[in-house]
Order: sequence, then C-alpha cells, then structure tokens
Amino acid sequence: QVQLVESGGGSVQAGGSLRLSCATSGYFYNIYSLGWFRQAPGKEREVVAIIYNSDRSTYYADSVRGRFTISRDSAKNTLYLQMDSLKAEDTARYYCAASRLRSRSPADFLYWGQGTQVSVSS
Repeated sequence: QVQLVESGGGSVQAGGSLRLSCATSGYFYNIYSLGWFRQAPGKEREVVAIIYNSDRSTYYADSVRGRFTISRDSAKNTLYLQMDSLKAEDTARYYCAASRLRSRSPADFLYWGQGTQVSVSS
C-alpha cells in the first residue's frame, strides 16, 4: 500500500508563490509515476505535473509550464510542487497521486492523497 498526505496549500494574491508538499510512505518499489493534479469546482480533474521515477524526467501541463516545478526528495520521502507567478485560474484543490504506469491520465493513478486547497485572488 502507498499513503500520500499533502500540505502547504493556502490563500495567496496573484503573482505570489506557494510550495506544496506530499509526504509519501508505504511500498513504492513498483511506483513509476508521481504527480500533482488539480480540480476546480465544476471542472474535471486535470494533470499539473508528473515526475517519473525511472529517470526523474518531468512533464508539465501547458498552463503551468515555466511557473511550476515538480521535484522529489527521496531521502525525505517527499514530493514537492513549487508554484510561482500564481494566477487566479490556478485556484483549485491540488492532489498528489502515484501510479504503477508511465502515465499522465488521472484514471491510471491508483493512489491519491486527500488534497490541499489553493486559492489565488486577483
């Protein structure tokens, strides 16, 4: 089993920064992808950023590329999402997730955290 616990959300003004953390625990030997997703009210859950364990390569959604950075500290068993130059449209609940596949699709992610709210005011 894999456990994921997010923290670091909050309210910030447009242009500001936040860093989300995801504490991971459990059996990770077969986890291929770790990622951040978000869901705004009335919208579908969407991918934000992915990091692949095999080679530490990353993927970013077009809407966040250049502003957000995903990283993983293996020693601390923690996944991060550094969010800079935040915009009002970044407002959503952010989820950390893990998959046994090399994927960006939420449907392929088996393990999810409870989420943390990010609110950006313009």
